[in-house]
Amino acid sequence: MRAADAADAAGRAGVLDRALGVLGCFSEDEPELTAAELGSRTGLSSSTLHRLLGALLRQGLLVRVPEHRYAVGSRLWELGELSPLSLRLRERAIPHLVRLYEATGENVHLGVLGGEDPETATVLYVGRVTGRMSIPTVSRAGGRGPLHTTGVGKALLATQSEEWLARYFTAPRERETVHSVTEEGPLRRELERARTRGYATTREEMTLGNISVAAALPVVEGLPPIAVGLVVTLERADERRLSALVLQTARELFHEVRDA
Repeated sequence: MRAADAADAAGRAGVLDRALGVLGCFSEDEPELTAAELGSRTGLSSSTLHRLLGALLRQGLLVRVPEHRYAVGSRLWELGELSPLSLRLRERAIPHLVRLYEATGENVHLGVLGGEDPETATVLYVGRVTGRMSIPTVSRAGGRGPLHTTGVGKALLATQSEEWLARYFTAPRERETVHSVTEEGPLRRELERARTRGYATTREEMTLGNISVAAALPVVEGLPPIAVGLVVTLERADERRLSALVLQTARELFHEVRDA
């Protein structure tokens, strides 16, 4: 590669990195930001940020909203819908999730392992079905959650290799409630129990008063590890019945996605 071509490629990569840095500033808690806030968080000069915002607006990756703020544009949603997580998994999973909801009336979650690095991996929620009678939860489609205190997260952890888990346990784990299992020894015993039973549970580990029941799917080529689960109140927690329904859903969904 000629020096000029190498410099041009490096410049394009730098622009992409800066653009992703701007887009990465938005979050569930702060879906709208001003240019000053974006500049402060990215460290970009005002001139560079101005040019970058203009390009992102033209491409539909950002939109202007009231009070001189910016928000993520619909073009990102369009592109995201082309992901295998949408086309291969979520679209085929929706009927299964709806049937599980209809059978229980409880919150139904579909999650995948988010992130390649075990030390920072999370649950990425790709689907959710809920209703007026379901209990409030902190999850949302497109959101993330911890692996060790969520049902789908614990189910996903139980599928990982010893090498992967060894790296995972080098990172600290936050205590979401007084009941959260954060120590390696007790958490490993929870994972072994999940492997034996075929499903994982949490009890008031993410939200007080709630339990979750979740099962992982067998490996599907081309997709990250997948798990489906329910979140219910302690008063309505019939673990035997709920685990049977979750396991059935996981089996049926696996065959649907595998044969797609």
